[in-house]
Amino acid sequence: MGHWLSVCSGAYVDLVAERAEPRIVITHPERVYFSERGDTKGDLAAHYLRVEEPLMRAIGGRPVLLQRFPEGAGGPSFFQKRVPKSVPPWLQTTVVSTPNGTTSQALVIADIDHVMWALNLGCLGFHVWPYRADDPDHTDELRLDLDPTPGIEFGQIRQAAHELKTLLDERGVMGYPKTTGNRGLHVYVRLDPRWDSYQVRSAAVAIARELERRRPDLITAAWWKEERGQRVFVDFNQNAPHKTVFGAWSVRARAGAQVSTPIYWDELDHIHPDQFTIASLPERLATRGDPWLQINDNPQSLEPFLQMDARDRANGLMDAPWPPVYPKQPHEPPRVQPSRAKKA
Repeated sequence: MGHWLSVCSGAYVDLVAERAEPRIVITHPERVYFSERGDTKGDLAAHYLRVEEPLMRAIGGRPVLLQRFPEGAGGPSFFQKRVPKSVPPWLQTTVVSTPNGTTSQALVIADIDHVMWALNLGCLGFHVWPYRADDPDHTDELRLDLDPTPGIEFGQIRQAAHELKTLLDERGVMGYPKTTGNRGLHVYVRLDPRWDSYQVRSAAVAIARELERRRPDLITAAWWKEERGQRVFVDFNQNAPHKTVFGAWSVRARAGAQVSTPIYWDELDHIHPDQFTIASLPERLATRGDPWLQINDNPQSLEPFLQMDARDRANGLMDAPWPPVYPKQPHEPPRVQPSRAKKA
């Protein structure tokens, strides 16, 4: 656990740093945050200390949106994009912007101390921007969100993930899957920092449409819920500018303290996302290590998917709909539910 101490009665971590002036001491580590097993705030801190190395590999150096749960996972929560006015002088922040241009000073996950600072505020997990704070103009993550519609079981998510891997393999692109900590699955592609978020979203739209063509019985790229049916939705708008996604190794606000956990492709058919918790991950890390160990070693190209997008546009397809908080985009279809458009 690096420069942190020490386990107290095996129940929680006291989190006194091994240095003359520790940056962070966790307050009320005995407070129960997750009701299923009685996991505490200290247990949550111990989880992040255990996953420090893979966590920093996945989200280090990136701005994050804070979601605070002052009473733990079962209590009310609120999102906080801006860090408080009174923060330690060592805390690293960066300016982020909303679609309408509103700016905020957001936390950067510069090291484990920044994680602990946020945890002390009641943050259970982190919603992460898809770029590094030192290069905000280039999006270096393509995030493919396999989102279950009502009635979809995880077995169907698995099938959709296999279809996605086949497509990635055909294009010579390496994807890294993780559970969401809930019912879905994310597949990340670490990119060369050459493209902006608009281009990355276009690539995600093209991937969603191609998957729907291949398996229309299983997968949908339909933005409007009334058109999705009982299929796995590939949520391309998770790649829209300034969009955050729940980060790897982050803990969900669920009674069982489920973790958004990186997995290997070859174990996809043998796992269920509910099994990965702050209690079960220590053994997994000890035996399987970090499935994303090499994610930063070989950044991938977006070009194969931009070519797919160009093909779709040449065949007359418009852009896919954007979320309502975004300004109207060029080549976007009317932003109205199909059923309402028909009535009009």
